Amino acid sequence: MLIYKDKTKPAVERARHLLGLMTLEEKVGQLVQPFGWQTYEHRDGKIELTESFKQQVKNGGVGSLYGVLRADPWTGVTLENGLSAKEGAEAVNEIQRYAIENSRLGIPILIGEECSHGHMAIDGTVYPVPLLLGSTWNVDLYREMCRAVAAETRAQGGAVTYSPVLDVVRDPRWGRTEECFAEDPYLIGEFAAASVQGLQGDALDSDASVAATLKHFVGYGSSEGGRNAGPVHMGWRELLEVDLYPFKKAVEAGAASIMPAYNEIDGVPCTVNTELLEDVLRKQWGFDGMVITDCGAIDMLAAGHDVAEDGMDAAVQAIKAGIDMEMSGEMYGRYLLEAVSQGKLGIGVLDRAVLRVLVLKFKLGLFDRPYVDPERAGQVIGQSEHVQLARKLAEEGIILLKNEKDALPLDKRAGTIAVIGPNADHGYNQLGDYTSPQPADKVATVLKGIRAKLGAESGQVLYAPGCRIKGDSREGFDTALSCASQADTVVMVMGGSSARDFGEGTIDLKTGASKVSDSSWNDMECGEGIDRMTLGLAGVQLELIQEIHKLGKRLVVVYINGRPIAEPWVDEHVDAILEAWYPGQEGGHAVADILFGDVNPSGRLTVSIPKHVGQLPVYYNGKRSRGKRYMEEDSKPRYPFGYGLSYTTFGYDQLRISADSITEDETATVSVNVTNTGSRTGAEVVQLYVSDSVSAASRPLMELKGFTKVELEPGESRTVEFKIGREQLQYVGRDLKPVVEPGLFRIHVGRHVNDTMSTELAVREGK
Repeated sequence: MLIYKDKTKPAVERARHLLGLMTLEEKVGQLVQPFGWQTYEHRDGKIELTESFKQQVKNGGVGSLYGVLRADPWTGVTLENGLSAKEGAEAVNEIQRYAIENSRLGIPILIGEECSHGHMAIDGTVYPVPLLLGSTWNVDLYREMCRAVAAETRAQGGAVTYSPVLDVVRDPRWGRTEECFAEDPYLIGEFAAASVQGLQGDALDSDASVAATLKHFVGYGSSEGGRNAGPVHMGWRELLEVDLYPFKKAVEAGAASIMPAYNEIDGVPCTVNTELLEDVLRKQWGFDGMVITDCGAIDMLAAGHDVAEDGMDAAVQAIKAGIDMEMSGEMYGRYLLEAVSQGKLGIGVLDRAVLRVLVLKFKLGLFDRPYVDPERAGQVIGQSEHVQLARKLAEEGIILLKNEKDALPLDKRAGTIAVIGPNADHGYNQLGDYTSPQPADKVATVLKGIRAKLGAESGQVLYAPGCRIKGDSREGFDTALSCASQADTVVMVMGGSSARDFGEGTIDLKTGASKVSDSSWNDMECGEGIDRMTLGLAGVQLELIQEIHKLGKRLVVVYINGRPIAEPWVDEHVDAILEAWYPGQEGGHAVADILFGDVNPSGRLTVSIPKHVGQLPVYYNGKRSRGKRYMEEDSKPRYPFGYGLSYTTFGYDQLRISADSITEDETATVSVNVTNTGSRTGAEVVQLYVSDSVSAASRPLMELKGFTKVELEPGESRTVEFKIGREQLQYVGRDLKPVVEPGLFRIHVGRHVNDTMSTELAVREGK
């Protein structure tokens, strides 16, 4: 038996043997990744592979396919022409079978899929977007979600996912804010590790595991002006201790793959940044997995960043810098063979990349079990347990921002309710970007959720959309006002939309990102490629709220959106505000559960919400020296990091620390008593922050270094403990290395960054 076919041998040994058998054309073939949805045609329930795909297999093979199962306007895959759960598995089997049986060495294809908040395929469960997932502050629940996503994806043959997104949000005008967990690196790091653990499971070759791809490496959330893929202006110290931190935690958790970002940092595009890809990632962190570009990133080197003379130069620079595979581009396939023949690329560099791809395939078990069971796919994908999990996550991540005079929860018998707004009954608007098409009956909108909650009394629910997300049409105002005038309570579901459309010219055909469209029927104002200058409600939404407010009814606003909304008038005038982000397919039920008190809200903000866009940046962990106010207003956000209300109250007391001083190698335990002082069961997010009083390099005033979510019955108390040691006290010093400096630290524990108790801890010189 050939060594590479012997499943008892280690993955690296098998990969090295196979590499030695390959031709130059076969090696280059392993580094290319065409668009997967272009490899087949689906007609009358049958899958037929395209001639172009068959030719690629014949000409040296295909290493990977991107988005075989992806469905959205970019792919042109719809509910009508797309693949069901079972059909998707059958299609992947057909692709694998052809590649294995019609290539000289029988190398299986690596199927890569988008799974940021659920597998982006028809029938897949749609979970809340990462911004809401982070707002749960429940890492264990998120890890459980990642296991479910991995199970659904692998059941159809997907073996690697292009998630998690670990970007640190620094400017929420950025359209991809919704894809991120937070503005804080520590919190993102906790979710990053959980993501890898959940997606990859105990073994990559399990039929319920996929390889995680960390993205976007790095600084992508700190772009100039919040413009997607814009330049990043950041020094190495900040890069190391903020933006790189979550990636390091995920690499330590065993992540199998990583994706460099589109942006440049200090003039060097991440795609060819050897300091990041080789010195930090591989040498310092010991990462031994695969590096894959973002879509079209190599093209940008010669047409965008302009750091390469042409495509040949771009491809050679990328592979030399450490890029192993090109996502959905054509540069590797077009130029690498020629580059070797012309002496511009050494065979050793090429072999290095190919080996990493092959090792991952062996670790995933693709050579030994390349096919999946279509019947099982139909059973696993979209199962009821996954739907229930989607609802639970939404319930835990929705944030109660305001509740004047206990306007919430609503009484189910307290008269007529008017549900008004462009997001009240628009299912796709509450799902976020990177979502497949959905049948109308699969998504529970807020209107559907409220009607389902009231059951036989649902006749007391009135509805009017009122206006669109964008545009200046007020033709729906009269109907909305009439509806609201008949109600005792008005629930206005406003916000944004990341729903992609099929309009011609609204999709970047190279990267798949949406483009701004002025079409009256396009409401997309968030998502990849949709960055904004302001953070206010788009269109005439604010005007509609103001008109309905004049009626004097109890007024509750529910925001469904992908980035923070800064609307001072709403904050000051309405009775209650729920921030639901994009809550997924079960979001309407979750909102209704909270509105009527069947669920006590426990979500907490992971991004600060400003009073005005002119305050940006407002992330909480900025430097002490950044100033305190403008002429017009102070610099404090409307709602701070970690903030969120509950239907009960919590008291903190007896903050204590086990030692007054420690050395840098010792630990202390800080503890606090937390009591539910209200009349309802509720969950509190207890947050730990550390402040370094004096340091050789300037530090933020406060930094999150721990958190835990505890559920308490009325009157119940619990002691919460946190360990304080090197990891919580160190920072990147002047020599760009981690250091714990002797001196005084202040330890804060509380309900959010601006509401804490504190004690002191001294770090002394060790013996």
